[in-house]
Amino acid sequence: MVQLENTKCSFLFCLGICILICSAIYLKAKTPNSPLPSTELSSQTTPVPKSCDILPPATPGFTLQRKDCKKISYETKQDANCTLLQSDLHFITVPLSKEEDDFPLAFIITIHKELETFVRLLRAIYAPQNVYCIHIDAKAPEEYKTSVRNLARCFPNVFVASINEKVTYAGFSRLQADINCMKDLVTSPIKWKRVINLCGQDFPIQTNLELVRYMQGPEWKDRNMTPGIKQPPTMKHRTEFQYEEVKGTHVAPKGKGQKKGPPPHNLIIYFGTAYYSLTRPFVEFVLNDKVAKDLLEWSRDTFSPDEHYWVTLNHMKAPGSYVEGEWEGNVRAIKWRDQEGTAHQGCKGQYIRDICVYGIGDLPWLIEKESMFANKFETARFPEALDCLELWHRHKVLQHATVPIQPSWHLTTEVEVINGTLILKPGDCF
Repeated sequence: MVQLENTKCSFLFCLGICILICSAIYLKAKTPNSPLPSTELSSQTTPVPKSCDILPPATPGFTLQRKDCKKISYETKQDANCTLLQSDLHFITVPLSKEEDDFPLAFIITIHKELETFVRLLRAIYAPQNVYCIHIDAKAPEEYKTSVRNLARCFPNVFVASINEKVTYAGFSRLQADINCMKDLVTSPIKWKRVINLCGQDFPIQTNLELVRYMQGPEWKDRNMTPGIKQPPTMKHRTEFQYEEVKGTHVAPKGKGQKKGPPPHNLIIYFGTAYYSLTRPFVEFVLNDKVAKDLLEWSRDTFSPDEHYWVTLNHMKAPGSYVEGEWEGNVRAIKWRDQEGTAHQGCKGQYIRDICVYGIGDLPWLIEKESMFANKFETARFPEALDCLELWHRHKVLQHATVPIQPSWHLTTEVEVINGTLILKPGDCF
């Protein structure tokens, strides 16, 4: 009997201890700021690229991690919650300064592939006071077009061009795509001041504030930026002979070297970059002036007409024209293969069509150039290059902000590291 009583006492004592332990565990779990179980470094979070030396270092004892807790889908469904999408994709949804709000910009973005690269470009340049015309190549897959249209639906100042061309590299269709967007942009309720054209493989170096200040500076205020010179002899074949787009894949000489007539209105043809920053009055001139329209029509059967059209018009009497201009205007940083050893010291990524697709080792050169934008990036080939530049650019954007910064605008967060282990808190990825 005594033995049974002792056993009963021991059981009750153990039961009491178990209840106390379980209660302590439960109360600790309920404590709001208690750290979650630690996770080995990089096992489930997304680290910043290790060789991203252009980023400011993290606080000692911490490491930078991307804020995305899961693989973000850049494909937008028709029934997407737009408020949630803007937050999850880290879009900045208020003007960051009065200076930017007072000088809205228009952007033309021509795209045909790499949805993720396009969305990240749009995120980097997006501001609610600006307006964005997206031209989707008519040859792009239907699911691609649908996803872009669904994304545009989530922003009142983003729209798809009303007419989309089957774009051919070096063809007239590429120039027509910009013209189509310009026609749409001049009807926008947003009273934009300047328009900049981009392709889906561009990415900004300057922030929106830096763009505004650069284009409002003494050199470019009320002046178009179309770098180029009088057409050199090596480029005369582009406009002396007729060309045609072949099945939407390439441009070829028409017939057996058929010659073109002279340019209309005795215009002197120039050669330059297809990229520009144009004043609004100049855009209205391009769309309405007879000389501009005649040059456009004459350019239909030329080779790569976007590389002579804008710069030629900018060297005649027109709003914001720069008749004395040559290669001035830091619109785009590009590493051309034939400039290796002079303008740059080689491509750290890979040359495609004699243009460098940037690797992460090219980023210090890009930042030093301080161009408005850089071309070109491909996430499929060199994802770390875009990852690193994107984080650097967003950090700079938020540094320039004059308004309270919302948590969702950050692309990175600092996470404490103890003995190689991430110490995560509620809200961190785990």
